[in-house]
Amino acid sequence: MATSTGLYHRTYRSELALRHTKAEYFRLALIIAGLLLLPYLVSMYWLGVVNTILIAVIGAVGLNILTGFTGQISLGQGGFLAVGAYSAAIFSGRAGIPIVLSIILAVLLTAAIGAFVGLPALRLKGLYLAIATLASQEIIVLVARRWDWLTEGVGFISVPRLEIGAFKIERMTFEWQWYWILLIITVLCVLAARNIFRTSLGRAFMAVRDQDIAAEAIGVNLTRMKVTAFAVSSGFVGLAGALTAHYTETVTWERFTLDVSITYLAMILVGGLGSIAGAIYGAVFISMLSPLLTELSGLLKGTVPFIAHQLPAIQNALFGLVIILFLIFEPRGLDRMWQRMKDYIRFWPFRY
Repeated sequence: MATSTGLYHRTYRSELALRHTKAEYFRLALIIAGLLLLPYLVSMYWLGVVNTILIAVIGAVGLNILTGFTGQISLGQGGFLAVGAYSAAIFSGRAGIPIVLSIILAVLLTAAIGAFVGLPALRLKGLYLAIATLASQEIIVLVARRWDWLTEGVGFISVPRLEIGAFKIERMTFEWQWYWILLIITVLCVLAARNIFRTSLGRAFMAVRDQDIAAEAIGVNLTRMKVTAFAVSSGFVGLAGALTAHYTETVTWERFTLDVSITYLAMILVGGLGSIAGAIYGAVFISMLSPLLTELSGLLKGTVPFIAHQLPAIQNALFGLVIILFLIFEPRGLDRMWQRMKDYIRFWPFRY
């Protein structure tokens, strides 16, 4: 039976399983098969787009932990990405630390800075917290621009090509090799984030989001939970930044501006707040807008030259339009749309 009209559990182990129906396992098998076949089916250009999406998924999952699950809004993701990227580049290049260890140190450093930035969350909420995190974004970018020690006065950091032991990224198979590295890391991050919310820590995060006063009344330490949420979220984002540094092999402050923070916020809004799957859907959707529109402008260049000439403006307009439409018609994002589609199939031909 491919679908189920109800979920019934006889044991706690069954109830706590990540998947409960044959249809869910079938969809998982299709996803795994698709991910394994993908690098053999697309061009190097589109494989590069997929690699950037995988990095974006890690950052979007991190932001959703903070905003979607804990209810703490942040506009500082670009800054945390910068911390992860710069620190990983300096640790591995200038300090000579092995690349894997340098990435781990970059994640820990970003988590520590995220926890420090999260201290205002103990007193601020809503728009005021957003402004505080926006200030951290601007401060981090300002330091990256003005502190000559970071880039040794040249304005950017060149990162050596990834090399771990006998393994080295080759130029001819650059995107292909990076795909498998990023796929494994992204899957591990998604599984880790998914399982956080099966623990007491994750449930405490959600309790803070739903009603912090009630959470404190039942014994949740608000100070610890809010700071921990910022640290965990920033750790994920720092990992995305470190991977960006090694993937692009160049670190510059232009990659981590406020536009990047807004883009990540759009990912979780479009994908669905409070959903790990929603963060994935949103990262894929938002990251694909620009390359798809570029392809469309190339196809219509001869018949509609206006699109090619005004492509950046059209991209910005489409980006804003997508956010507005989702906020109006489906505030819970793509994840909720997918859930409704599954419910329709599960309960068909009945409407309830």
